[in-house]
Amino acid sequence: MIAEELLLEFGAEVITYAKEDYLFEEGKKAHYYFQVKSGEVKMNNINAQGKEFIQSIFSCPRSFGEPPLFSDIPYPANAIAVTKAEVYRLKKEVFLELLLNYPQVHLSVTRGMAKRLYYKAIMASEISSEDPEHRILTLLDYLKEDVHQLTEPFSFKVNLTRQQIADLSGLRVETVIRATKSLEKKEELKIKNRKLYR
Repeated sequence: MIAEELLLEFGAEVITYAKEDYLFEEGKKAHYYFQVKSGEVKMNNINAQGKEFIQSIFSCPRSFGEPPLFSDIPYPANAIAVTKAEVYRLKKEVFLELLLNYPQVHLSVTRGMAKRLYYKAIMASEISSEDPEHRILTLLDYLKEDVHQLTEPFSFKVNLTRQQIADLSGLRVETVIRATKSLEKKEELKIKNRKLYR
């Protein structure tokens, strides 16, 4: 999202996290801007029954957790490394200074947050009312079109497990398995070597 050279120029650190390491916890104050250099990071919540809901999974060069930096509110979710990950970390005050000095970067960050907010609004509606197949296609189309900017049919290889799709869409794994098989029969998805293509 922000050019690596610019982040380094403003003093960003590159921090390495092991799989399952927390980058920040729900309810804690925001002190840093985070952007993925390599690996994957998820933002999640765990409900009172211990069920995980994944808000999103981020890979290079996406950033995450910015809204609390602008509004001085606690993090609404945890950020956890899904794999070993390298992440740029820039102090909040310096991040805000960077945005003031580079309006185009500010606009890019704002656009990225707006896309994520739009997706969250769509998924909130999906989870409350839509059938499993529709939820899955909405999730995959967001990842294909907005995150990876792909348009050709079946050009998007889904690098998510069935469990991750379930956690991102508010479904059970068994439901995801049934729904994806049904979507393959309807030619909405292709399944090759246990991988989904949209």
